[in-house]
Amino acid sequence: MAAPLTDQEKRKQISIRGIVGVENVAELKKGFNRHLHFTLVKDRNVATPRDYYFALAHTVRDHLVGRWIRTQQFYYETDPKRVYYLSLEFYMGRTLQNTMINLGLQNACDEAIYQLGLDMEDLEEMEEDAGLGNGGLGRLAACFLDSMATLGLAAYGYGIRYEYGIFNQKIKNGWQVEEADDWLRHGNPWEKARPEYMLPVHFYGRVEESKEGAKWVDTQVVLAMPYDTPIPGYMNNTVNTMRLWSARAPNDFNLMDFNVGDYIQAVLDRNLAENISRVLYPNDNFFEGKELRLKQEYFVVAATLQDIIRRFKNSKKGFSGPVSFDSFPEKVAIQLNDTHPAMAIPELMRVFVDIEKLDWDTAWAITKRTFAYTNHTVLPEALERWPIGLLETLLPRHLQIIYRINQGHLDEISALFPEDMDRIRRMSLIEEDGGKRVNMAHLCIVGSHAVNGVAEIHSNIIKTDVFRDFSELEPEKFQNKTNGITPRRWLLLCNPGLAELIAEAIGEEYVKDLSQLQKLNELVDDDTFIRDVSKVKQDNKEKFSQYLEKEYMVEINPSSMFDVHVKRIHEYKRQLLNCLHIVTMYNRIRKNPKAPFVPRTVIIGGKAAPGYHMAKMIIKLITAVGEVVNKDPVVGSKLKVIYLENYRVSLAEKVIPATDLSEQISTAGTEASGTGNMKFMLNGALTIGTMDGANVEMAEEAGEENMFIFGMRVEDVAEMDVQGYDAMTYYQKIPELKQAIDQINSGFFCPKQPELFKDVTNMLFNHDRFKVFADYEDYITCQEKVNELYQVIIIILHVPLPGHQGEHPYSNNKCHGIFSDHRVHTTV
Repeated sequence: MAAPLTDQEKRKQISIRGIVGVENVAELKKGFNRHLHFTLVKDRNVATPRDYYFALAHTVRDHLVGRWIRTQQFYYETDPKRVYYLSLEFYMGRTLQNTMINLGLQNACDEAIYQLGLDMEDLEEMEEDAGLGNGGLGRLAACFLDSMATLGLAAYGYGIRYEYGIFNQKIKNGWQVEEADDWLRHGNPWEKARPEYMLPVHFYGRVEESKEGAKWVDTQVVLAMPYDTPIPGYMNNTVNTMRLWSARAPNDFNLMDFNVGDYIQAVLDRNLAENISRVLYPNDNFFEGKELRLKQEYFVVAATLQDIIRRFKNSKKGFSGPVSFDSFPEKVAIQLNDTHPAMAIPELMRVFVDIEKLDWDTAWAITKRTFAYTNHTVLPEALERWPIGLLETLLPRHLQIIYRINQGHLDEISALFPEDMDRIRRMSLIEEDGGKRVNMAHLCIVGSHAVNGVAEIHSNIIKTDVFRDFSELEPEKFQNKTNGITPRRWLLLCNPGLAELIAEAIGEEYVKDLSQLQKLNELVDDDTFIRDVSKVKQDNKEKFSQYLEKEYMVEINPSSMFDVHVKRIHEYKRQLLNCLHIVTMYNRIRKNPKAPFVPRTVIIGGKAAPGYHMAKMIIKLITAVGEVVNKDPVVGSKLKVIYLENYRVSLAEKVIPATDLSEQISTAGTEASGTGNMKFMLNGALTIGTMDGANVEMAEEAGEENMFIFGMRVEDVAEMDVQGYDAMTYYQKIPELKQAIDQINSGFFCPKQPELFKDVTNMLFNHDRFKVFADYEDYITCQEKVNELYQVIIIILHVPLPGHQGEHPYSNNKCHGIFSDHRVHTTV
């Protein structure tokens, strides 16, 4: 196979990103050598690849620092309204290349590194992913930071500097095995510790009442140490800040233990405090009510609000005399990324009432005008409900405040609906069923002036179903804000060939305004453009094929359709439906080996929460099926199954540009939005999916005829819930489904342990909330339409494959198999 161009070689051919001229190359080389000199210790004169990476990272960071200082000074001078984005997750990935792109330094850095005899891609691969998130919620937060900086907004991201991020996933004998993600073991060149802004956070204790009001006393103190990471906007000299807090024990720890001579235990007990920022909880769309998790949630909001209030008080405009908080909502906007930072609402009330001595009504009015809440899920198991007993122990003053907030809220409801006790019960912040708990979503709604879902369909479900009572009361509060992605990372960074091709066709403004892509409609009949786009896709497939062959020792047919399903493993995302399609394709090939078959490489990847048994079984099933399929000589190169190990941001940047078909197949009404679907579409993949999440709006924009839509709609699912879902009916009436399930159930794919997948099949028959069988037949039919279009396009686009002279079974032309950039589908 002829080696495709490296990204570095592609960059030398393109002009996008406002290239900084070669005059900067000498300066960059000088900076690199200076940093390399200081990196090397005296007794080690030979540099390692990691030394080179750190030298380059520090060189690039040098170009950030001045802009960073000037941006913050500008905010101080002009005193704009500041946006504070509170999130327990920031799934940042790698920083080096994104920073080079946003500063317009990438080509100059490429050239400098080339002249120094080093390989840029090798250096980029040295960087650890900052995996401080689980999936869409954390990646959305990262994209928001990039976009807000590019828009020039005075925005700050606040979260936790987890010592261990999302676990590294190993697949051993088909099973997921978790390994700790020690991402900081080599240091992080992008962060700056700010010990001068270290703040105390209190836990436990008791509430003391006096004439002056309530006082929270006898608390345990943990210090919050801030680490700042610069967030550069795209080519605008704006550099915002992400501030992540790390837990530190105070120096006067456990003085009593120390005095009685147990010095060793006193030192060891510091870990109890510092464990707060030790590890990211690896649950996606699942609530785990552990004390440490609640500590994390309060830790980040308590430190952050102190920081926000300090910045408000120290603004240049200043105040004469006592501080007035009347203008607080005009200067401060706090966005809660899901309910994880919900304790910010009672915490701000505590600060206003107990410390700043505002009266309750004034404090509450300011608080509501300050906060806004983004809901990320409608799945019941994901909604946070904290036990009263835990709150009473850990945060006794906050529980009092929540009770008072709830009393005022219920008084309003009672005045409006005096006879409707059921409504009052439903809308209470305190749930009584199965033990008293605080419903954190209700707290967020009551304490915010705006509530949004993350796609139109999701926002409608929130208004008409999950939070219907609240929406009826305050319809103006409920909004929709469909998620988005940053085109810098998800096009310029990961797909430079396509990015430049688009820039040559319509200019470079689309990099900051994706609506400019509508101009591509004018090129739907331009055969040259269509072929150029197809050539970019094939180059990406060639490169990713080499990666797969190296990593998985499986020969990949780069002319095959790359059918990709990468996201967290969860029953609602229905990787099982995809797996049943693989088995069906396998059975069809085995039944008639000589029949024409559109070759596919099915790529599935994602992590399962460590305690999620069914998700782990789904991974095992997919890998077991892949083992059988990939080794069957009858199948040959017609079908391959790859399970991508340790799916993460940097791996997404590799697989997404190479994808032909993007799988977005959740049960309608369960995926809040999805942002992976947007990344695939932006990179020229077609989508097969249900009318769920942002798929709905993508279909509206691109035209439903330009997507492969199948399956039940939200109203169909609701009707089936009323009538009852009987999986056995589908099993008995669809022969191919019955065959696939029988094979899985009998141990065909795991002959040494024939009972292994009984839990999976039992769930599908008896406990499947997400109705896999109900959508199976329509999914298979839709996949046949995918094959038909792929077959047509590979005949039309008879371009020889680089290094491949073999003929395709459907044509006498030497051609390659890419359909996602067919003229009908050039609206990205």
